[in-house]
Amino acid sequence: MKLGLTQPLNYRETAWNGLMYGLTLAAFAMLLWPLFTVFSNGFQALSLDFLITSPSDAGRSGGIAPILVSTLAIVLVSLIAALPLAFGVAVMLTEGFDPEGWPARLLRCSLDILAGIPSVVFGLFGLSFFCRQLGLGYSILAGGLTLACMILPTLARSIAFSLESAAYAHRSGGAALGLSRQSVLWHVLVPVALPGICAGIVLAMTRALAETAVLLFTSGYADRMPESLLDSGRSISVHIYDLSTNVPGGSPNAYGSALALLLLLAMLSFSVHAITRWMQRRMTGTTTRSH
Repeated sequence: MKLGLTQPLNYRETAWNGLMYGLTLAAFAMLLWPLFTVFSNGFQALSLDFLITSPSDAGRSGGIAPILVSTLAIVLVSLIAALPLAFGVAVMLTEGFDPEGWPARLLRCSLDILAGIPSVVFGLFGLSFFCRQLGLGYSILAGGLTLACMILPTLARSIAFSLESAAYAHRSGGAALGLSRQSVLWHVLVPVALPGICAGIVLAMTRALAETAVLLFTSGYADRMPESLLDSGRSISVHIYDLSTNVPGGSPNAYGSALALLLLLAMLSFSVHAITRWMQRRMTGTTTRSH
């Protein structure tokens, strides 16, 4: 009798587990298939010479050294401009406003709406404001500042979420010790929230590295080595787009550039995580000991 009752349950459990494993494998396949395509097609084009030389013949030959320099400069400008503003907005959401009050709700709703605006709209804004009204023209600075506007909402929401998660567990403890709100923020909440802040920075950096539409409107197409932030600079995403759509015979170098972009993203992500761990140890006053 017991066997008859438990056997259908076992069948259902087996079917459920099979469905979950199947969906997981399908998700991994969808993630790995594009990576495998890029690696298999771009491995032959990627070399040290490809990374340190300038493009020639419209990008069909040569390398991507100026492209990498322009890309790093654009991303650096966007993070330097967006990170302090995003942190300030996040602190206001968690420390300045009542979390359940209408100002905090309005600010969260505004950030969510801004985060969902298509990138081409930010591109038009950057072209009108930074390139024309401020007179920056097609430049690395204009592209970076426009990207800062685009990643600011996502970065602010991720930092605010990290601070809120840390606050629930640690704010009351800091208050019990007689610490001021500023001391609790800098010495308790920020160190605890650093991993989440790091994740938000990596997500913002990923979006900035992969962005094409915004930079088509603002940073320009020039593939020469930039001498200043006011020079036009082609990002690697724009370079991949141009090679794959406008340059006949440019697909091999397009795949090589895409593989270089993935490796650059991985390197920057590991660097951000390493810096975050170092900052967390310094801020919490802990040191690693070898045994």
